[in-house]
Amino acid sequence: MKCPFCGFADSKVVDSRPDKGGATIRRRRECESCGKRFTTHERVEEILPLVTKRDGRREAFDRMKLVSGIQKACEKRPVSVETIERLVDRLETTLQESGEKEIPSTQLGEWVMSELHKVDQVAYVRFASVYRSFKDINEFMNELQDLLKK
Repeated sequence: MKCPFCGFADSKVVDSRPDKGGATIRRRRECESCGKRFTTHERVEEILPLVTKRDGRREAFDRMKLVSGIQKACEKRPVSVETIERLVDRLETTLQESGEKEIPSTQLGEWVMSELHKVDQVAYVRFASVYRSFKDINEFMNELQDLLKK
């Protein structure tokens, strides 16, 4: 593992333990050149479907892109990083269990909104406003009214 401080290619594992959910292994490492310590997280590489965009393009599922979008929706909200990670873990599991080779981005967006609705309603509305590209305030208000009805 390459050291993030000095770039040296070798490091030794000082401590290794599973995370709370058991989905990843947390490793404390020490650079064999500069002696600084850093943490890595190791997860099983899973085969995930391609995401089909609205314009027909296909791209590989990108966990970090999904995490980034959800973090933006949750900005300045009382939603922890761990909560976001668990949410994305659930979405990845749903993707794997779908058994599909390709999944429409619209379906993925609906799953994200469903999960966000359970976590934080403001984050849900933020994500929905970008995802659904509301054309005017009336569409936005309709979404808020639906949210209030639920």
